[in-house]
Amino acid sequence: MSKKKTLQDIFDDDEFDILKPTAARVVKTEDERLIESFLEINVFFKKNNREPEATNVTEFKLISRLKALRKDAKKVAILKSFDLHNLLNSKEEIKSVADILNDDDLGILDTDETVSIFNLKHIKSATERAETDFTARRKAMKDRDFAPYETQFKKVHKELREGNRKLKEFKDVEQNLNSGNYYVLDGVLLFLEDDGIEKRQLGNTSRNDGRTTIIFENGTKSNMYYRSLSKSLYNNGSIVSDTDKDAEEELFKNANIINKEDVQTGWIYVLRSKSTNPEIASINNLYKIGFSSIDVNERIKNASKESTYLYANVHLLDKYACYNMDAQKFEHLIHRFFAEVCLNVDVFDDKRNRITPREWFVAPRKIIDKVVTLILSGEILKYKYDNVNLALIEK
Repeated sequence: MSKKKTLQDIFDDDEFDILKPTAARVVKTEDERLIESFLEINVFFKKNNREPEATNVTEFKLISRLKALRKDAKKVAILKSFDLHNLLNSKEEIKSVADILNDDDLGILDTDETVSIFNLKHIKSATERAETDFTARRKAMKDRDFAPYETQFKKVHKELREGNRKLKEFKDVEQNLNSGNYYVLDGVLLFLEDDGIEKRQLGNTSRNDGRTTIIFENGTKSNMYYRSLSKSLYNNGSIVSDTDKDAEEELFKNANIINKEDVQTGWIYVLRSKSTNPEIASINNLYKIGFSSIDVNERIKNASKESTYLYANVHLLDKYACYNMDAQKFEHLIHRFFAEVCLNVDVFDDKRNRITPREWFVAPRKIIDKVVTLILSGEILKYKYDNVNLALIEK
């Protein structure tokens, strides 16, 4: 008969460590998470000797976090001993009586009259309405619904890191807040799937508003009002620019698709310089490709007085009528396409001010003609210029 095992025998016979206690998982407190998030900002400041800026998604998240911390007195108190670079000191310069009144956090300057007149207990301010609208209507998406958006968000992040997209200041709502665009709000990337714009009548005035459809990179969805979104982006947001490829495709979407109601938007022209300046005259295959919204002969009649024409008369070689063409995007495309053969020379005006023109290119005439033809057809996006072999090659 075997000896009855004691409890200690059982522990001693634990061959597979089944009874061995495991280390308890350390759960960070809210304060620890707060401190950790602030230390990340400290590290950035120490490394770069400046505060984060809204120039890319990473820095935008840090500066948004810092601004939020500065507004929270309780969090500032917790982080005070960790604020090695005085980053939480958000004291603003007082320049007017209004600044003093606005900075009266304790209500010391309030009178019964000001409290009763301005403290509207049951009416939210426009800012409060925007914030409520923004936070209250975000709902989590199902994984399968969010999956296609997640792929695109990752692609946009990659394009931002590689410099193919940029963050730009948000302004001009009517022009910049449109369906299909990406934005960064409070450090979070969002996609405006539908701007929901409709005309709304308020008394004698009408304005654009409506329920949007917004997808956030964290897998949530919102249908906040168009105007609420615009206010939030004005306060703490940025526009994510299109890639160069997107901009070029947009340029050709309607270009030269001529309808009965269309109006000619201008001319693409090719010029050769008549300059007697040895630095200019000695360059073979030097041409200017330009765009004019007025008659080309009228545009170049004072060429000898303009830096864009190298302060010399020019010879017009060709001009092409074009429709629905955006001049700025056209010039951007040309500069990118011929970037390697852009003229690099300085010219001086009559006051000896130095100017470096960027609208002239060194390439064979037949290449120039072919490029203009491809631009008008929209096929230029399929090609690039081989400067070594002086040829157009398919991408």
